[in-house]
Amino acid sequence: MMEVRRICCIGAGYVGGPTCSVIAQMCPEVMVTVVDVNEDRIRAWNSDSLPIFELGLQEVVDSCRGVNLFFSTDIDEAIKNADLVFISVNTPTKTFGMGKGRAADLKYIEACARRIADVSSGCKIVVEKSTVPVRAAESIRRIFNANTKSSLSFQVLSNPEFLAEGTAITDLKNPDRVLIGGDETPEGQHAIQALRSIYEHWVPKNKIITTNTWSSELSKLAANAFLAQRISSINSISALCEVTGADVEEVAHAIGTDQRIGSRFLKASVGFGGSCFQKDVLNLVYLCEALNLPEVARYWQQVIEINDYQRKRFSSRIINCLFNTVTDKKIALLGFAFKKNTGDTRESSSIYISRYLLEEGACLHIYDPKVKAEQIMQDLTKLTPSERHDPATVSRLVTIVTDPYKACENAHAIVICTEWDMFTELDYERIHKAMLKPAFIFDGRRILDSLHDQLQHIGFQVETIGKRVNQRIPFTASGDRLVCDSQCLITNIEAKWPGSVNDIHILQKSVLYHQFQQGCFDGQLVASIHDDAISES
Repeated sequence: MMEVRRICCIGAGYVGGPTCSVIAQMCPEVMVTVVDVNEDRIRAWNSDSLPIFELGLQEVVDSCRGVNLFFSTDIDEAIKNADLVFISVNTPTKTFGMGKGRAADLKYIEACARRIADVSSGCKIVVEKSTVPVRAAESIRRIFNANTKSSLSFQVLSNPEFLAEGTAITDLKNPDRVLIGGDETPEGQHAIQALRSIYEHWVPKNKIITTNTWSSELSKLAANAFLAQRISSINSISALCEVTGADVEEVAHAIGTDQRIGSRFLKASVGFGGSCFQKDVLNLVYLCEALNLPEVARYWQQVIEINDYQRKRFSSRIINCLFNTVTDKKIALLGFAFKKNTGDTRESSSIYISRYLLEEGACLHIYDPKVKAEQIMQDLTKLTPSERHDPATVSRLVTIVTDPYKACENAHAIVICTEWDMFTELDYERIHKAMLKPAFIFDGRRILDSLHDQLQHIGFQVETIGKRVNQRIPFTASGDRLVCDSQCLITNIEAKWPGSVNDIHILQKSVLYHQFQQGCFDGQLVASIHDDAISES
């Protein structure tokens, strides 16, 4: 069996950096070099300010950097010296051409394969670490075979990562499983054992699964698709809860206690984000279409559509509650990372919600404890498959702040998009005093559930995902406070009613619709309700 003494990882991003840092810490006899073409990123890895935030990562890097862990831009030298090369480069969704918006763009994978073939000698194990479509390893192998020298041989393995951002170091040190796929030839099995020996330094043998290459590649896509499916499933139920009076948290708890279902990934929110879920589900959709499985493709496409629906639905709710307009209104958006305990914003729901509000002319004041201002502005102006957002407009309407209290001053509403723990500990009485009235809180992460009574007592109107907050605080056009339960709403409207109503059921139906869909009413809505009732009668 080949012994691995030197490892090279091409790509110093969210996968390559943490993964190889943990390998270096757990395998002190192995020399690990992480390389990247981005000089600024490598410089950050060699500093005390790492380019990514992960709990525990700084301590891991500090323990072995300069000893058996190195970060470099000398890619060719690292490849030449390595026994094993990880490919951990980005595989973004294509933004143009065939498969636009769904297929993975493998240009960086191909570039790595060609570079490895060009500078290598001897025997090399090349490992796909990036998430790739099924049979991508075959493409890498064909490039190697077409460029093989007499003194060179390759084995290609698939070793997908299953870490979750925010808990990456814990996931790497205590994985549910490590998956290694390779050829079923003797040479392929020797390569699998060589990589397996690295992980066996700290991972129990029964948690290391070996398969053929294709099963390994598909398992990664399928795992992320299943997790995304659970989130979209509970989010679809959250919409039903809001119009029926059920609480999605109670529903999730009830179904999660069924051992056949389990409680993980049943947290309703503004939608899933991150680098993998949407990209991998879309890759799966494209793969199914390419293999003439349209029914399967449509099934998985619906997971994405529900996620988009949840984001649009939440954004529309904000606009509707703010009297159907947010133009020139200051809105404090708390949280921009796609989840807490990470600075990663890729496919964050905050980006989409911000864009929807910006299209309506809202003035956003954005705060996140870990995301840099330049990253936020880049995300809000970057090219998408369908449109480009005008940098001048974004610059005019978006302000990045470093203090959550500053973000909320004179704001019409607070929108919580990331579940940072600190947002549950803010002084909301102080915040309410500094806001315009009526003051709204839109909790897109269900982190303020225990504070609802307190927030309403302070004077906030609280809107959340998957739950109808009972005591709403609607206002008339003159700003007079009205009683919030349905019967008192009817009484207040009858006092303003210009005529008689023969069918009280029609009135109740109209009131409930506007109360729970709009979240408020004023003189204009009273007139609208009157027109609805008369037209139905």
